[in-house]
Amino acid sequence: MATYVMADIHGEYDKFIKMLSLIEFSDEDELYIVGDVIDRGPNSVKLLRDLSLRDNVYPIVGNHELVARIVLRKLLVEVTEENAESHLDAETIGMYLEWTANGGYTTVKEFRELSESERFDLLDYLDEFVLYDMVDVGNKTFVLIHGGLGNFEPGKKLSQYTPDELTFCRPDYDTKFFDDDSVYLISGHTPTLSITGEPSIYYNGNNIVIDCGAAYGGRLACLKLDDMTEFYI
Repeated sequence: MATYVMADIHGEYDKFIKMLSLIEFSDEDELYIVGDVIDRGPNSVKLLRDLSLRDNVYPIVGNHELVARIVLRKLLVEVTEENAESHLDAETIGMYLEWTANGGYTTVKEFRELSESERFDLLDYLDEFVLYDMVDVGNKTFVLIHGGLGNFEPGKKLSQYTPDELTFCRPDYDTKFFDDDSVYLISGHTPTLSITGEPSIYYNGNNIVIDCGAAYGGRLACLKLDDMTEFYI
């Protein structure tokens, strides 16, 4: 059994399947995905369907899923004269426009091709994405969060952070977030291309960033937590 983590696949289904082949992923292994499964790439729905059938894959919500869960639910409600003003208010319309401009248009396009029951099934699966996760591997503990710990304060519990603080945050990676040196923070969200100029996993103390720009001409990264082996597609 091995434990792996990926992030920011962004609808790149083919790269995901190639990665599973590269790491020889089996039913005995576990895979954590640190957010942003959807948007930008061409196959967000196909990827979600694949993940939903795998009992040993554990998705964590990213900022793209956080917004999609709200907007797509709104799109499923029939707009009538009675609910038009309250349902499609300025905030919702603004959220929709910003999301689609930021890569969500590919997901909306796929979503529209689904039957009603398939749409609800997909949204129910998205609702299962957790805000953060923790996994112990050997003598290390890995805290898995999409963006980071926004508005960080020493002693602040993970449960006290808001969804926005966990998914939209771009933290200072020089910060030591945990007193225990055996605890590591693994995040995505910020492409390592923008940190170092290289599409490779970034390490700074106990901070590990694994978004290597799969949807930006970079690479899809996967980290094996048992021995910290890196894989790239």
